[in-house]
Amino acid sequence: MKVIIQRVNYARVAVDGKVVGEIGKGFLILMGAGHGDDEKDCEKLAEKICKLRIFADENDKTNLALNDVGGDILCVSQFTLYADCHKGNRPSFVNAGAPERSNELYEYFCKCCDDRINGKVEKGIFGADMKVSLENDGPFTVMIECVDGEILR
Repeated sequence: MKVIIQRVNYARVAVDGKVVGEIGKGFLILMGAGHGDDEKDCEKLAEKICKLRIFADENDKTNLALNDVGGDILCVSQFTLYADCHKGNRPSFVNAGAPERSNELYEYFCKCCDDRINGKVEKGIFGADMKVSLENDGPFTVMIECVDGEILR
């Protein structure tokens, strides 16, 4: 499972011109599931992300987590995180998980995050053509990959 985390001042996602998810300060998370990913990966990632200390404290050190700053999460499914671009110029997505299973994992991951933060967890619509708007704070962007319940990076 792969996630891209962007520290944001605000983020929103729209489908067909209608906002379906919106947050203020917090994390915009782009989440993709691959073959073999499971609930254990969701739990491990949610635990890591919700404790990730990337907000500035009173000394301007990145020392605070989501709950410390009253932050929210906007999670958007993103199978393209599994793009394989090593051959040719058109990405292959054979490493992305099957849609039905990926959606189950996406929903479970969002629930795991919701169970761990005091703020809200908003979502996009799995498989929809989404338009994401955000103000990246920093910018501060982190990639985390989890395989077999272990954080790789």
